[in-house]
Amino acid sequence: MGRDEPRALSARQTAQMPWARATAPLRVLDAGGWTDTWFAGTGTVCHLAVGPGPEVTARWSPKAGPGLVAVEVAATGEVYAFEPNLPPGRHPLLEAVVARLAPLEGHLDLQVSSPVPPGSSLGTSAAVVVAAARALEHISGLSSPPAELARLAHRVETEDLGRQSGVQDQVAAAFGGANLVRVTAYPEFEVEQLKVPEGTLGILQESLLTVYLGAFHDSDQVHRDVIARLETSPVDAQELLEPLRQAAAQAALALGAGDLEALGAAMQANTEAQAGLHQELVSEAAWAVIDLARSCGALGWKVNGAGGPGGTVTLVCPGSVDLLAKRVSELPGARPLALSPQMQGAALLDAG
Repeated sequence: MGRDEPRALSARQTAQMPWARATAPLRVLDAGGWTDTWFAGTGTVCHLAVGPGPEVTARWSPKAGPGLVAVEVAATGEVYAFEPNLPPGRHPLLEAVVARLAPLEGHLDLQVSSPVPPGSSLGTSAAVVVAAARALEHISGLSSPPAELARLAHRVETEDLGRQSGVQDQVAAAFGGANLVRVTAYPEFEVEQLKVPEGTLGILQESLLTVYLGAFHDSDQVHRDVIARLETSPVDAQELLEPLRQAAAQAALALGAGDLEALGAAMQANTEAQAGLHQELVSEAAWAVIDLARSCGALGWKVNGAGGPGGTVTLVCPGSVDLLAKRVSELPGARPLALSPQMQGAALLDAG
């Protein structure tokens, strides 16, 4: 797939550049995760975007002199300022996207908020970067198409900060909706936007339940162990990753056909394959939620993201989701999140 180029905004649009408020969705049901990475080489991922997602408001004052950036992060209550070329490393992803896209002169104010707790394993960081990029591009008179916006956000994480990152979180944030992402040769990807029947979307709206497990998703050592295992035995790695690719393909077929039972089966298969990579990728807290989901007749369950301690689990439970939400709320630390399918990707909410 060729790279998309940013599109310049019209003269009328650029005359209204001083501020912009943008948002980008999160993602759940990310079947095939782990295969969209450098160590997999090629991969297949299917996910569903959900919202509301994070919001970033950027306000620019074209003052003379070197640029200065003021940041306010609602989740932590932090307020701090820095020069774009001297980032303090307090929020590295946000600071890196500012370094790429902020005007060279003037004063930039950034306000960041999110409806979900930090570390929910829902692609929140990628969504914040994509939303910030959308707002900052508007201030600079640009508007990248979704594929290039996703690539830019991925480069911020991998090239600018040297982090390990798959590509699907950025795709979900930029495109929205349900997507089948084919990683042709990491980090290159192709996106097939799935046409989910309206009736199925309506059922998912009522039966999808995402549960926060009550702890910040921090499983760096577990992920390092998995990567080390996959690196040292390439043949075994592909055998372990293939069920994840197959689960993604099955989930895409199920979403396109409106077959929620088949979607549930793909979710279950993916979670079992995750556990096969490392038993700690599906935590005890996650299994407790899954056991409750089974008892309430849920069709499927998916540990979101790469898995490990903390994070979230998403369940599909038509007909008894309210009962399941009530029972889940009784588990120590567990909390249902108010998220639903979102078909729109990164977008400006307002600008002036």
